[in-house]
Amino acid sequence: MLRSNPSDAKSETQEPETPRKREEEEICLDDHFPGGTEDSNPGSSCMIGKHSTTKPHSWPPRFRILIYLTQTANDNSKLSTVHDTTVKEDLYMEKKELPPDSHDSRFVERMYNAYWDHLKEQLSCTPPDFTCALELITNVKEILLSLLLPHQDRLRNEIKESLDLNVFKQETEQGALDVVHLSTYIINLMGLLCAPVRDEAVKQLESIEDPAELLRGIFHVLSLMKMDMVNDSVKYLHPYWQEHAVEHERAKFQKLLDKQPDFLIYTKIWLTDAARDLTTPYTSSDVPRSSTSISWSFSDQEAENSEPPSLTMVLYQAYLNLLLKDFGNEEFPETLLMDRIRLQKMSFKLKHLTVLASVLLVARSFSGSVLFRSPEFVEKLRCTTKNLTQEFNTKPEETMLRVSEQVSQEIYQGLKDKGLTALSNERKASLVSQLQNIAKKENCIRIITEQRIRLFFKCCLVRGMRESLLDFPGGLLFIEGELAELGWKFVSLIHYNQHVFSPYYAEILKDIISPTQPNKTEVEPI
Repeated sequence: MLRSNPSDAKSETQEPETPRKREEEEICLDDHFPGGTEDSNPGSSCMIGKHSTTKPHSWPPRFRILIYLTQTANDNSKLSTVHDTTVKEDLYMEKKELPPDSHDSRFVERMYNAYWDHLKEQLSCTPPDFTCALELITNVKEILLSLLLPHQDRLRNEIKESLDLNVFKQETEQGALDVVHLSTYIINLMGLLCAPVRDEAVKQLESIEDPAELLRGIFHVLSLMKMDMVNDSVKYLHPYWQEHAVEHERAKFQKLLDKQPDFLIYTKIWLTDAARDLTTPYTSSDVPRSSTSISWSFSDQEAENSEPPSLTMVLYQAYLNLLLKDFGNEEFPETLLMDRIRLQKMSFKLKHLTVLASVLLVARSFSGSVLFRSPEFVEKLRCTTKNLTQEFNTKPEETMLRVSEQVSQEIYQGLKDKGLTALSNERKASLVSQLQNIAKKENCIRIITEQRIRLFFKCCLVRGMRESLLDFPGGLLFIEGELAELGWKFVSLIHYNQHVFSPYYAEILKDIISPTQPNKTEVEPI
């Protein structure tokens, strides 16, 4: 508890302290923390003690630092939200569902059932009561109109004329409203407007005979169609969102940089290491033997060339270092902090694919070409190995022990089914031994596979994805689909990061690379 002056503290010995008095003497930060700021509330004050008030600028330094850190965290959170929305290629909106078997879900289900039961009772009366049915048809009309594109004026006018509520009210007064006929017209419109994925759901509505259940089914399918429309709009607008998000994210990042001038310290270290990787010559005995050392990724010409590497090649090397590194608790480049989890998942996925390809290469060398010419056998073995190696990153030895047993059994059964000679005990022991050795980082098969994967990702950055897929590295065809998908995600993520932070990278690299270099100071886009 803080006091306003020494006299207050002295008087405390003479007056008994009460809860009311303690409450008055506590610091009041309600107007300023955590949401308030000095700028947003310049005239507000804070009570410290019984008699005095202070303004935010006169607070103790520790409180100003606390509010500053809170504001910075809020800015980072907002920036992270914008970034996640922008870089997520498979952005998809879906209706939020209540947890199953929860009190809320049971309550909502009862309310829905009560409403539809009430509708069924109204339509079953003699004469029928169309009060709820008219309300539903009104909502259906609004939803159908909302699904139309701006240029579909003719269909819009048709819906307005065919679903004229004034006409329906007159028909209800005469007891002549044909709900089934009206529902058939609505179903035909839905079949015209829905996405192909909803064709089957719309067709199933035609088999429902009960009018109440039919209207209920129509509303369910219409809700799905609305969500399809939202996702189509999101997909269409995403490129435009990305275009404007680059400037927005760069501006927000600059504000953070203005508050913390030394914010890019780890980005500088990251780029410096990449430049050193490209300029340090390696002898044959220095070639790295693990996926954590990839300094030789960009050909020996870069290292042997007397000219300093280009800014773009340094940046590509830096990106590759992040993808192929072993993630730990070390610091991360500030410009990629929001993508750290994505890059970590990509790195784990890449290691998993490396092990999968290594296992299949060993298996092919022992089983012969006959088995591996069978797509069914290869796919079964691939799926089995993929499932068994899920925990390789945490338990490599145990994982490869299970893999060796299962793969040897699959090969034995495959040879038997084809009427071929089974593996001898010696060959089987050699197969098991080689598979188990994949758990070691220095395993030669694993190293070769890693080198080919590095080559592929290097080509993805330098030559582009499409050209790289046309010249796919040998030995990786077993994981071509997964590797191509990962390559697209990686290049897309790096492409966006480069667009946002290229001015900062260029400024940093000017000081890292020799000033005598004749290259441009601009970082070329991927």
